[in-house]
Amino acid sequence: MKALIHAIIALTIVIAPAYAAAPNIVIFLVDDMGVMDTSVPFLTDESGAPKVHPLNQWYRTPNMERLAKHGIRFPQFCAMSVCSPTRVSILTGQNAARHHVTNWINPDANNHGPQGPRDWDWKGLEKTDTTLPKILRQQGYRTIHVGKGHFGPNRTEGSDPVNLGFDVNIAGNSYGQPGSYYGEKNYGKGSKQAVPHLDAYHGSNTFLTEALSLEANKQIDASIRDKKPFFLYFAQYAVHAPFQANPRFAAHYADAKQSPAAKAFATLIESMDESLGMLLDHLEKTGQAENTLVFFLGDNGSDSPLGEAHNVGSSAPLRGKKGSHYEGGMRVPFIAAWAKPAAANPHQQALPIAANAVQPHLASVIDLFPTVLDVTQGKAPASHQPDGQSLRVLLGGKDDPAHSDAFLMHYPHAPHRSDYWTSLRQGEWKVIYHYLPGAKGKHYQLFHLKNDPYEQQDLAEKDQATLARMMKLLIDSLEQHKAQYPHDKEGKELRPKLP
Repeated sequence: MKALIHAIIALTIVIAPAYAAAPNIVIFLVDDMGVMDTSVPFLTDESGAPKVHPLNQWYRTPNMERLAKHGIRFPQFCAMSVCSPTRVSILTGQNAARHHVTNWINPDANNHGPQGPRDWDWKGLEKTDTTLPKILRQQGYRTIHVGKGHFGPNRTEGSDPVNLGFDVNIAGNSYGQPGSYYGEKNYGKGSKQAVPHLDAYHGSNTFLTEALSLEANKQIDASIRDKKPFFLYFAQYAVHAPFQANPRFAAHYADAKQSPAAKAFATLIESMDESLGMLLDHLEKTGQAENTLVFFLGDNGSDSPLGEAHNVGSSAPLRGKKGSHYEGGMRVPFIAAWAKPAAANPHQQALPIAANAVQPHLASVIDLFPTVLDVTQGKAPASHQPDGQSLRVLLGGKDDPAHSDAFLMHYPHAPHRSDYWTSLRQGEWKVIYHYLPGAKGKHYQLFHLKNDPYEQQDLAEKDQATLARMMKLLIDSLEQHKAQYPHDKEGKELRPKLP
């Protein structure tokens, strides 16, 4: 009998660590949320300390504040300036210039633009592509997709995240915005943008962000029952249009001198933050918080109705917004944290994350793929070429000279707020190349972001040497990524040229 008891104890000891050996991973992705759309200050002063700006006082995001206190935030974190390219980059670790999903995916027609590359990867991700959930599933993870998909158009493999390595898909399809945020409106049922798989909440007063949170928490429970670590890709439809106010938060903005759309956008921000809080609370309730690594980020610059294309209203003091070649189009909030800090936890000892810290080093969405694989000891196939680098050292609050200080943003399409352009950031410098310069006739823009963080002083004509150096780096980077290019009206390919 003692031998049997000892055998059972030994088996228990073997089984329990097998579940505890792998950390849970959450990517909490917010749609159209720029770096200024939060009460958490990301931009810093000359000493590197977070500096509160007026927009930080307008928005209410207490759960983002909670997460930021637990972890580290990046004021210089970049995404592609439109959504589908970022989403594919997160799942593949590749820059959009390489994976060729360089525009948002129109679900019904190829939206390459009048002079854009017609053979860009409009069909998005396919079953044969290497993706993060596919690798993690092979490692024993339960892979969960909740929320917006937008990985491929209608009637393609990418339209259903289950084809891309997810065990479960809730609410994801080809469309980039919800038909409605209201349960009373059945989340747009009957329209093209209807949010699927949420019939249980139809006719109720359950706001979309809340419904998605309830479903995400159910999937966490299922993973616990199955004794499997989970990878949760939680992609909010918020704060994308339509700008529909959450009645529970509307009173917070009722007296403000802003448009109804701007007030509604603020309630969407607060609803998204409430959803984050529901997730964090559930992780604590189920005992999973210490074992769960959370990455919070936006998918492109702000689309807040506070301002128009290139004025500073919506992303102030940054210039531009979603779709723009300025920083307001690419800079997004990024926080990495263990859901509940615990110094004795072996996962947290293996990946220490600085608490309530700011990391000034440039990083981007392509870094998530290699970071997650680093943390989980996963490995991509040799045939797959990611462009990002692990954030391990940077998450600890240290500098990492080996981590790239460059970010390439390639948008060979139209129409959007900025058409047919490529930009490259490296260190303090940023160059922008316009393939079709328009009425002003200028192909080049050059900014020194340390001296001019709000891109007000174009140095392209004054500093020809730096312009030539940065343009060579931009051209070389596009070639290395095997980028596609727009074309002129006669169909001839347009490539960037040295000044």
